[in-house]
Amino acid sequence: MRSDVIEGAAASGVHLIISVDTGIRAQAVVARARELGIDVIITDHHLPETELPPALAVLNPNRPDCRYPNKNLCGAGVTFKLVHALLLRSGMAAKRRDALLDSFLKPVAIATIADIVPLIEENRVLVGRGLSGLHNVRNAGLRALLSVAGFEAGERPTAHQVAFRIAPRINAAGRMATARAVIEVFLTEDEARARELAEQLDALNRERQQTETEIVEAILKQCEDCEFDHTSRAMVFAGSGWHLGVLGIVASRLVERFNRPVFVLSDASQAETEVPCFAGSGRSIPGFHLLEALENMSELFVKFGGHRQAAGLSMRAEALGDFQTRFAGYARERLSNDDLRPVFAVDAEAEFTELTDRCVQQLMSLGPFGFGNPAPLLLARHCEVAGPAKPLKDGKHFNVPLRNKGRLLFCKAWNFGDRKEYFSADTKLDVLFQLEDDPAGRKRGYGSWSLSIKDVKPV
Repeated sequence: MRSDVIEGAAASGVHLIISVDTGIRAQAVVARARELGIDVIITDHHLPETELPPALAVLNPNRPDCRYPNKNLCGAGVTFKLVHALLLRSGMAAKRRDALLDSFLKPVAIATIADIVPLIEENRVLVGRGLSGLHNVRNAGLRALLSVAGFEAGERPTAHQVAFRIAPRINAAGRMATARAVIEVFLTEDEARARELAEQLDALNRERQQTETEIVEAILKQCEDCEFDHTSRAMVFAGSGWHLGVLGIVASRLVERFNRPVFVLSDASQAETEVPCFAGSGRSIPGFHLLEALENMSELFVKFGGHRQAAGLSMRAEALGDFQTRFAGYARERLSNDDLRPVFAVDAEAEFTELTDRCVQQLMSLGPFGFGNPAPLLLARHCEVAGPAKPLKDGKHFNVPLRNKGRLLFCKAWNFGDRKEYFSADTKLDVLFQLEDDPAGRKRGYGSWSLSIKDVKPV
């Protein structure tokens, strides 16, 4: 929330602003709105500061005095609560009201998955209900988005497919340009216009992927070319001209690679003063609270916010060196060497012969799977690579034939491009895997599920 936007709203006669997923740390902006005679209702889920903004109402399950049991609602989930309350007081017929709520649960489910909040308790119900309705979508824009993402009419996406095929296309506009196209695609009733906008979002997502890859490669080259401290327990990378909209995704990729907290910053300037500064995003590992780290050195930043696993900030350019040093020092005091080693917790051992359709269906019923409720992680010992691994798409992914206890299954190995030597024919492997719904395989008559390899170790 920005004061100049608030002032423009006041000049055009606005008397009420309802925020979505923002505003919980915007004390000065909300105070300015109040001076201008604008009521502000904040709906947000981010962690507040000690003092709440002086708004008419603050809906946030994470405010200290809120007794609502689900502290893990995403921004759209909090907004849904406001909408639900308004509908209950509207006098609308119950049948119509319930139909509206069910229709709203579709975008709530998509947002809950996209924002990577824990899919437990109420969130699991919201996502399950929302996903169940995605096979029958009336909204022209959402139908068009499903189509450009490769879904056929009547096909219901899984949570995993929402995370990797639908959410990135929705987010791409805000990352690469403005979110205007997303707003329009959901509001338009014109089928042709909806398709045009969905294709724009698809193109922006491809641009986002390319931009993200270029920045990751530039950072890895920095690590190779410079005297880089690989013993550091937290990393801050900064560069010139890196697109601000993709830095959070880049940070996630680097966390996956280095398994330690990472911030990625790009040069920018403050709009009001043109003072040189850096801005960007950070992502973390399970044992490290990112927002608490920033609060420990808050005087370095122009502004910052976020939560345990993700945060954003901006700072004056001259503070970059101090931030790199203090962030690494803060992590060094709190993270052990064991914290920096990725660990897989195996839920059960399984032989391929045990994976009957009934067994798989029972495991799948524990979904929807995602952050906080991952798919069960299974271990199969002494698997034999029964033939050549076939590359999928760009060579980073493979389809691997594995034989265990006499049964042959073709398994997906996503992002194993730098470990493909493990899949030499006749190699014996212990394999960690998860079961995934496989609509594409189902269409080709190969069954409704597949194995997704998470890690391998030579026997």
